[in-house]
Amino acid sequence: MRTRQPTTTALENQRIPVRAKLAAAWTSFMFLYVYVDILAFFKPGVIDDIQVGVVWEFNISQTLLTVFLVLMAIPILMIVLSTALPARANRITNLVVASVQVPFAAFNAVGESWTYFYGLGVALEVIVLALILRYAWTWPRTTPSATMATSPDRETVRAQQQA
Repeated sequence: MRTRQPTTTALENQRIPVRAKLAAAWTSFMFLYVYVDILAFFKPGVIDDIQVGVVWEFNISQTLLTVFLVLMAIPILMIVLSTALPARANRITNLVVASVQVPFAAFNAVGESWTYFYGLGVALEVIVLALILRYAWTWPRTTPSATMATSPDRETVRAQQQA
């Protein structure tokens, strides 16, 4: 005969590193960014315009497509940079790039007739960018005593290197 074991209902809440949160947020941003563009192909007339060489009001050219590639590469590279840059540079880079991306995201809806579709796309992108800004702004600090206790000072490192 078995006795019932009490079960716990609390889930373990593991701390996620800021770098992982940032990389995940930039990845989510990219999915939104790309899927809004892909779904926009279903808007009547978009494919017809592309076939005659026009995107929005711009003539399709190598320069235009290069500009689009550069604009897309920035958030794509932020996925990698969020995991690779040192903490201070990472924080500053995320704050600057996400801040610049907010008005850029909003610009994509300017003049569009499909306000629900583009409005939702921009709203979701801005929410993710706000999360990125929050994660970067509230990046945890180390206390001086904790840093000193766990890592040697510069003089100690130099002395060890010279020995």
